[in-house]
Amino acid sequence: MTNTKKVSDDLSTAGQPTPEQLQQVATEGFKSVINLRLPDEQGFLSDEQQQAEAAGLQYAHIPLKSTEPNQELTKAALQKIADLPKPILIHCAAGARASGIALIANAIHEGLTYEQITQKAAELGINLEQPHLKQFLLEKYTTKQAEKS
Repeated sequence: MTNTKKVSDDLSTAGQPTPEQLQQVATEGFKSVINLRLPDEQGFLSDEQQQAEAAGLQYAHIPLKSTEPNQELTKAALQKIADLPKPILIHCAAGARASGIALIANAIHEGLTYEQITQKAAELGINLEQPHLKQFLLEKYTTKQAEKS
């Protein structure tokens, strides 16, 4: 898998896994997979759910566009992260969307400050301009800053 990142003990991210890599993920102890890709993206694995379940993994598909944030789908992804057995592998095409969503989930779970989120993003090489992450940061931290003034 490309661009793998361990965001926390419960959350790792990557680019698109192959069926063989899904088997490997299950062998490594992962319990669930969340696919953030749209079905019309090049390289989308159409039978990924069957492949994941055959490997013994729980599976969720939440199609997030890589270019624009979607609050409802971001919330749906965060709910799946909360509900699914851990550890979870979250993936998209190259890993950027997945890393952004995983960082949001980790920030909420651990109650991270804006500074802690930016530090963790820098350590992991996660782009803060990733649309879903950027929207989360703007909503959660810009509004709080405005309330303080």
